[in-house]
Formats: sequence, structure tokens, C-alpha cells
Amino acid sequence: MTKEELFQMMNGSPVMHLATVDEKGFPHVRGILMFKACDEGIIFHTGTFKDLYKQLMANPNAELCFQCKGTQVRVSGKFELDESDELFEEIYNHPSRAFIKQWGKSKEEVKGFLKIFKMKNGKACTWSMTDNFKPKEYIDL
Repeated sequence: MTKEELFQMMNGSPVMHLATVDEKGFPHVRGILMFKACDEGIIFHTGTFKDLYKQLMANPNAELCFQCKGTQVRVSGKFELDESDELFEEIYNHPSRAFIKQWGKSKEEVKGFLKIFKMKNGKACTWSMTDNFKPKEYIDL
């Protein structure tokens, strides 16, 4: 499987489960809506008031899991904060993110707490019932 095929699968099923660890080393997994997966990385946003934000700032290592029509896609890697105006504008104005505008009285207010994370160079593997006993094959994203 190619990274382009994996990006297509992830974008087709953008709900992902994201695993982090807290300051005491305990794992936390939550479902979250990805913005997009592409050569720029796997991109999502969260708020500064969320535990997720605090956990990724303290330890950016994470694993993602997507369920894509019978195939599980897992990606491990390191998230980095992306504070570019261009990406914020793309997300803020995207039709699938219209709900964000309701979170604040102005774009500037939302920009103050909406933080965008990007995982570049993750390592992905897939799993399905048909290849349950095969060794994992990792794909660099």
C-alpha cells in the first residue's frame, strides 16, 4: 500500500482515535475529527483548554487509529504545533468547519484558543482480518 492510498483512506474516514499520555504516564484515547491527511502531514485542531492540547504540548508522541471499511490504519509519530496564518485561515473558512465560527465572538478570539497540530513523517501500518497473522509492514508517510 502506498502513502497516497493511506491518505485517501484516512480522508475518506476522517474520524480517528488519538492516543496520548498524561503527565503521570497514563494513556488517554479519544475520538476526534481529523481535518486532512496529505504530504503536509495529518492535521487536526483542538482548544488550549483541552487536556489533549496540554498532553501534546508536554509529550508530542502519539498514535492514531482510523477504521476504514474493514481495514484499520494505525499511525505513530510526533505532532508539532502549526501556528501559520495560512493553515488557520484554511481551517476557519472550510465548509466542513463552519461550527468553529460559533465558538467565539470573532475570528481573533477563536484564533486565540484554536490550536492546529500536524504529524509529519509518521509511520503507518494496516490491519484487517485477512492479514491478521502476517507481520506488520510499515509505510513512511
